[in-house]
Amino acid sequence: MADIWWKSHPHDLHRLADRVSSLYIERSHLDRDENAVVIINKRETVRVPAAMVAVVLLGPGTRVTHGAINLLADSGTTVCWVGEQGVRMYAAGLGPSRGAGLLNRQAWLVSRTKERLAVARAMYRMRFPGEDVDTATMQQLRGREGARIRKLYQAEARRTDVPWNGRVYQPGDAHAAGDDLNRLLSAANAALYGICHAVITGLGASPGLGFVHTGLATSFVLDIADLYKADHTIPLAFDLAKQGLTEERDARLALRDRVAENRLLGRIVTDVKSLLTPEGTEIPDTEANELWDERLGAVPGGANWAHTTALIDPGMGDEHLAVIGPEFEQAPAQRPST
Repeated sequence: MADIWWKSHPHDLHRLADRVSSLYIERSHLDRDENAVVIINKRETVRVPAAMVAVVLLGPGTRVTHGAINLLADSGTTVCWVGEQGVRMYAAGLGPSRGAGLLNRQAWLVSRTKERLAVARAMYRMRFPGEDVDTATMQQLRGREGARIRKLYQAEARRTDVPWNGRVYQPGDAHAAGDDLNRLLSAANAALYGICHAVITGLGASPGLGFVHTGLATSFVLDIADLYKADHTIPLAFDLAKQGLTEERDARLALRDRVAENRLLGRIVTDVKSLLTPEGTEIPDTEANELWDERLGAVPGGANWAHTTALIDPGMGDEHLAVIGPEFEQAPAQRPST
């Protein structure tokens, strides 16, 4: 199995000046000790200052106490329950002590036709390097994307000698429709959605405010995932089909390894930030608890206006850490009673 994308060792946390992007935990117990979360497994015990982590990803075999969740929430840290190495996204929790700068920016962009179209064009520009999309309408962009994907499927079929008869899928069930290749595509895409969902949530953006997709609670997740299918899930599905690996688990584990090898998580973080906050856009590092005012824009919050509550903007840099416990031991077989 390929090395996971988090390369720094958790014991090196004291060297980091800024908040760590993410901390992935697997096969461990998560507890609280004063202002640090403590990660315990049979191999080691690691203390992590809660305020240094933007998002905690809880993988399989993880147990967490109420005290740890309370501390992470107060620190403005997102907690996500994910599949192995971040593939699949099951649930997420956001504490109240958190800035909303990126979310407000996303809502502002998606609610204005001109700005929304500009972000959508930027997404398509990432898929069509070297092509001019500055004046293209959404109808033209959709048509160009459809033609690109059709050619890509045909090229992958020629490369792998795997027959391709068109895309068939059933939303919500990756293995319910189509031939083996179609089911592999659906399974790999579902895993990719989980990774994108975890990143978007960890950054503090909304999974539901999409620019190309709309109407779903995961519309923005679909937008972001579409940026990577041509380089990751589509070639992967054809490769697996050629090898005769056609189970959903085959696609999930293979994508997990490819994500690690290509360091896709960091790229997703960078791409989401660049789309919502292009160069020259400023979002305050520290958000204030404010009240909306129709004339002044905003005034400090608080019942008596005497105190304002500084909320924590978790940010999200380029450091990703992991604490993974040892494999669980198999329980000894019971001797038959006589």
